[in-house]
Amino acid sequence: MKDIMLKIIGRQIIHEQGVDEEEDVLEFMTEGQLYEKGDSLYVMYRESEFSGMEGCTTSLKITGDKVRMKRYGASLPLDTVIEFEKGKRFEGYYDTPYGAIEMEVLTNTVENHLQESPDGRGTLAIDYHISLRGLSEGRSKLDIEIL
Repeated sequence: MKDIMLKIIGRQIIHEQGVDEEEDVLEFMTEGQLYEKGDSLYVMYRESEFSGMEGCTTSLKITGDKVRMKRYGASLPLDTVIEFEKGKRFEGYYDTPYGAIEMEVLTNTVENHLQESPDGRGTLAIDYHISLRGLSEGRSKLDIEIL
């Protein structure tokens, strides 16, 4: 297992009058770990107060252009799992400190440039639409850079 620094940028996109505009951008840096197991690359990091998920750990299992994100910890009574694969729809539950919400994710693209570098540096970009039943719908982008 290798200690790493991560730069994470999350964007929520709104679509108005035929044009995509960024609504909300969350950017932070954090320490994490990176390791390989079989044909998958794993990235793990602890969420901070800044991300709104303090006390949780996020684990990414990256296999080619498929990403499985798992978020777990004491502040969430139910683990959240989301799978991202281009053109695929994933249904599950998004757990918040206020309770679980039904969720549906449709992945537009996954661009994995992490396994191209022998020192583990690189980027992962995920573009997806998410629907949280009864609360919100929208397009989001997640960019992760290992420094």
